[in-house]
Amino acid sequence: MRIAMWSGPRNLSTAMMYSFGARPDCAVMDEPFYAAYLAATGLDHPMRDAVIASQPTDPALVADLCSRPDPQGAPHHYMKHMAHHMLDGFPLDWTQDCVNVHLIRHPARVVASYGAKRDSVTDADIGFAAQHALFDRIGGLVIDSADIRADPAGKLRTLCAAIGLPFDPAMLDWPAGGHPADGVWAAHWYGAVHASTGFAGPEGPLPDLSGPSADRVAHALPHFKALAAHAL
Repeated sequence: MRIAMWSGPRNLSTAMMYSFGARPDCAVMDEPFYAAYLAATGLDHPMRDAVIASQPTDPALVADLCSRPDPQGAPHHYMKHMAHHMLDGFPLDWTQDCVNVHLIRHPARVVASYGAKRDSVTDADIGFAAQHALFDRIGGLVIDSADIRADPAGKLRTLCAAIGLPFDPAMLDWPAGGHPADGVWAAHWYGAVHASTGFAGPEGPLPDLSGPSADRVAHALPHFKALAAHAL
């Protein structure tokens, strides 16, 4: 089974990759289209040069890699993808042979978390419109990160049942310090999850944002709500 997990940044996406990576029957892949996205857009992201040097920048080549079984022979292959990395013209036909799942998080939490790592945040950076458009195009399941944090075992059982994969309790914890499949950008973005050994508990009240941050939330909220209506 090949599982394509789609999200925006700061959506519990790395913890979910670690969760599936803790299964002995599952290989994981970390944002394989990131370098292609940066090369095509020219955007100045943290560690841009290192990211581009670490991955293929030809989206057709990346799509081919995503179409292949795990080279080490794992029966299941989990791919962590950012929806906004899939620019117009990037191949999507490979997704037809995947179980597609869309991981969401309330935009107020995403904007607050992303803003702690970068000086400015744009609508495109957090990817809600791109994720909504991708869901409309390829379909799939939706799962809310808040539900996973509230009940990791229960919600992962629900997700596994929905995709036809037996639940494995190994998914509930992992060693601190990162995963061998981490992208080179982990040094900038993954500090909190590297310190973790499992899913964090439920989050508190939504952040109270103002100014441009509040604008980002207002623009993203209709896309989030449209996806949340399909959540498991």
